[in-house]
Amino acid sequence: MRKTIFFIVVLATTVSLHAQNTVRAYWEYIARWRDAVVFQQQEYGIPASITMAQALLESGAGKSELATEANNHFGIKCGGSWMGDSFYHDDDKEGECFRVYPEAEESFRDHSLFLQRPRYKSLYELPVSDYQGWAVRIRECGYATDPKYPQKLIKLIEDYGLDSLQSPTWTLPTDEQIRVANEARKQQQKQQTETQPSDSTATGTTDFKLITTDPEPGMEEPLSANRERKKFFQTHTIERARGVRYITAKEGDTYANIAFRLNIRERDLRTWNDALGLGLKKGERVYLASKHLYGEKKKAILWVHPGESLRMIAQREVMKLDNIYKLNELKRNVTVFRTRQRIYIRKVKEEKKQ
Repeated sequence: MRKTIFFIVVLATTVSLHAQNTVRAYWEYIARWRDAVVFQQQEYGIPASITMAQALLESGAGKSELATEANNHFGIKCGGSWMGDSFYHDDDKEGECFRVYPEAEESFRDHSLFLQRPRYKSLYELPVSDYQGWAVRIRECGYATDPKYPQKLIKLIEDYGLDSLQSPTWTLPTDEQIRVANEARKQQQKQQTETQPSDSTATGTTDFKLITTDPEPGMEEPLSANRERKKFFQTHTIERARGVRYITAKEGDTYANIAFRLNIRERDLRTWNDALGLGLKKGERVYLASKHLYGEKKKAILWVHPGESLRMIAQREVMKLDNIYKLNELKRNVTVFRTRQRIYIRKVKEEKKQ
């Protein structure tokens, strides 16, 4: 009898410690990836709360095999357009193909790009503050087949206050604050259970509607990389300037979605266009390869007018911005000229400069 009691006490203690460790692991994960999800909200309009809840759920707070072995925190499968490394893992079917990322940060970015697909267009009709609507609709768009997927996301968001991640005053709570919050949540759940109707159809939630008789939405087959490119070039004509291919940006284009549709790295596209940290405006040229080191031979010297920027010149002359700085021995804080200025776009002999 005493052995039985001892076993029960040990088991209860072990379960309690496991629960505490699980909670701590979740908070540590949230603190680790908070900046990443807030950036995705700013860059792509996806609620930080939704991205974090999905990452927590899909990766088990970074402890899943996909997260540890493939840096894949969202369970994104290969699909026809994936050109990177692959990791095979049992999911809905045995031995399914999942994407492998060199760094976990790329998983968060790819998740945002994944949600730029046309099938998820209706998500962006909702404000970023409506995490409940996003949770329900993201499943309706076909992201997950689990009927309780929205419930799980909403519970994570509310349990961990993920809807406040973008607040500049957000801080990781102390162990005592976590303990008090957990006790308050348990008391609230107990009260909800006591007032919950005994009807067998009760779902355990009272603040949103999930049950629906609508059929499962059709799952669209992702376009292959080749078909994605062809579709893009149906709306964007390729032109050439000094032999370098480019397209003209249209309304709604970003460096991110152009890179995704052409299956190239966004950083490469931005580097080719001297656009690291810059947005993209309608009518701008977007070069699809590296620009030249120097300007045309017949135009070694240019006169820049007030208001013109060095990057504007670099794009117009199909020339790398770095080389304009070097040829003219300019500091990096010089971007726009206020007066008429002479600029070299090719190497000129000293006597000519004088």
